[in-house]
Amino acid sequence: MDKFLINGPCKIKGKVSISGSKNASLPILAATLLFDKPVIIKNLPRVRDIDTMLNLLKSLGSKIILSKDRKTAKIINKKNMKTFASYSLVKTMRGSILVLGPLISKFHKSKTSLPGGCLIGARPVNYHLSALKKLGMEYKIRDGYILAKSNGRLKGKKINFPKISVGATENSIIAACLARGKTILKNCAVEPEIKDLTKFLSQAGANIKWSGRTCTIIGVNSLNQTSHTVMADRIEAGTFCVAATLAKGNLQIKNLDPNIINTEIELLKKVGAKIKTLDNKIFIKGPDKIKPIQNIKTKEFPGIPTDLQAQLMVLMCKSVGKSSITESIFENRFMHVAELQRLGAKINIQNNKALIEGNTKFIGAELMSSDLRASVALVLAAIVANGKSIVGRVYHLERGYENIENKLQKIGVKIKRLK
Repeated sequence: MDKFLINGPCKIKGKVSISGSKNASLPILAATLLFDKPVIIKNLPRVRDIDTMLNLLKSLGSKIILSKDRKTAKIINKKNMKTFASYSLVKTMRGSILVLGPLISKFHKSKTSLPGGCLIGARPVNYHLSALKKLGMEYKIRDGYILAKSNGRLKGKKINFPKISVGATENSIIAACLARGKTILKNCAVEPEIKDLTKFLSQAGANIKWSGRTCTIIGVNSLNQTSHTVMADRIEAGTFCVAATLAKGNLQIKNLDPNIINTEIELLKKVGAKIKTLDNKIFIKGPDKIKPIQNIKTKEFPGIPTDLQAQLMVLMCKSVGKSSITESIFENRFMHVAELQRLGAKINIQNNKALIEGNTKFIGAELMSSDLRASVALVLAAIVANGKSIVGRVYHLERGYENIENKLQKIGVKIKRLK
């Protein structure tokens, strides 16, 4: 199992280019199941979760032609597609549940495994199931599989999500595209990745309108051939912004619309980072002293994303005073804390709140990743630690960060992969 060896402390300087968004690519790829005609998806990130989704589509009968750099996929669906999403493919990634909506909408039946992924909380699929049921899906759960069918086309309905859910919003929007009549989804998640999904579907002829957290979809009979370029990965961009702030960096971040991480940029300005934004670039300089912030709280977009909570905790460990972070999205997302404590962090957990002492002098140690974002937080801590750190289980990182060690090496991080 591969590990990273990091020799700290490192100073960050140079340019980094942001890859396509994993969290936007997954629902877009799932939505290609709705199409009879070929679809081209560009700017896919080369990460494990994308490979998993492409393999899942292949197993369902899609023909996938990848460009040489594997960042563009042409997807052609057979007339007689399969509707069985097996556990062997779905177990490694929660995003696999996103094939349920399009399979039911297009083929009126599906046997989809309950999903796996990061162990960061319960993340039940009941919001997905109850929304799809309202649209006309019947289902039962047996032996870890969702056995689902519908009597012909789904039918448009008014659906009010009891809680904001990214995945349930995506699954319902995709399913409603080919439903009969009008679907009104209320209390939707409005993350940029969801807007990228609806932009892709609209380009193909879907009838989708947004008003705040309400999404109205009028079903169409079929979708047209289209080509779409996936948006930049805002979590990768935010991670590099945190890295520059943490390590007194001087970094140019390219290939993204800075507006997608406005909230994060404002927070980093408060801790002392100097930040300038252009159309598709961010220039960021880290401060000599990082100011602490009380009451950072993760929230649905446009709030601070839960996917940046672990990285911000590392930043607050190096601030000159006490700070706190409340995790309001997932109930099991502090698994990185014990590993940060091994480096010397003083963090006290009270329910879903982390109280951070600050002024930490990280000392290199051997560390173990527990999930995707926790693993990148350990890498950030190792970058500013004194001495050598080894970060194990880097396959977690590879699920969501393209070419991370190469990108870090280019901006001055002493990092190498150990087999």
